[in-house]
Amino acid sequence: MSQVLRGEQRYDLVLRYLPAYRNTQDAIENIRLVSPSGERVSLAQLCDIHVQDGASEIYREANSRYVAIKYSVRGRDLGSTVEEAIRKVTQQVTLPAGYRIDWAGEYESQKRAQRRLMVIVPLTLMVIFMILYTMFKSFKWASLLLANVAMAPIGGLLALLLTGTHFSVSSGVGFLALFGVSVQTGVIMVEYINQRRARGHAIEEAAVEGAVLRLRPIMMTMLVATLGLLPAAVSRGIGSDSQRPFAIVIVGGLIAALVLSIFLLPTLYVWVAREGDTLPAPDREPS
Repeated sequence: MSQVLRGEQRYDLVLRYLPAYRNTQDAIENIRLVSPSGERVSLAQLCDIHVQDGASEIYREANSRYVAIKYSVRGRDLGSTVEEAIRKVTQQVTLPAGYRIDWAGEYESQKRAQRRLMVIVPLTLMVIFMILYTMFKSFKWASLLLANVAMAPIGGLLALLLTGTHFSVSSGVGFLALFGVSVQTGVIMVEYINQRRARGHAIEEAAVEGAVLRLRPIMMTMLVATLGLLPAAVSRGIGSDSQRPFAIVIVGGLIAALVLSIFLLPTLYVWVAREGDTLPAPDREPS
């Protein structure tokens, strides 16, 4: 009938029958209505009145009523499933005036996290490049190591494909961790090759020695992280859905990064290296 204002809050004012005229089914059936011709008829003459279970609660959010429809996803990734559902609902469902559909839950959280990753990943690569440039004082070596970092996700993507694991926020975080390990192994390799060149070795000779002599420390670095995360990568217990994609990316990425660091990185080094490159001061040979 009206609205009651209490500060900034609004409450609808609704007129109701007294309890004696609405507390039983017979009482509701006997409610009298006035027809357009002026006759009085009972509600039972116009309606089929029966008792039926309905909603036990009325949910509200942001001053609006809502009905939550929940479902789970099995056998495929969450993102594509919800996007397909959104597309079909938009095409086949016509909502009455005043109604709308909001897709929330894990899907909304995933989209929010993906938007953050779209900012964090480029920012991370930029910071890595700046640190490498500060370390080597060379745009060339910093770019070479950044190219090695860019190839690091290959192993993680192949691991996700072979295990049938869908890309998720957890696996995205795994790729960020993989970047750090790839930078570490790349710095070990390039720094050692530059030291060999600073002591008078040829480019090809220094690259070969770097690949052979740095194999052991790089392999030890890789094996520590790989063996540590292997149980999580093969786990199927409760709670493993969040940690398994992260571990799979790290394990698969480190195995591929080992091959790339030993074979591909020295090859790229020989390809871009020149005689006039800026090299560090040679360290003393161990006696």
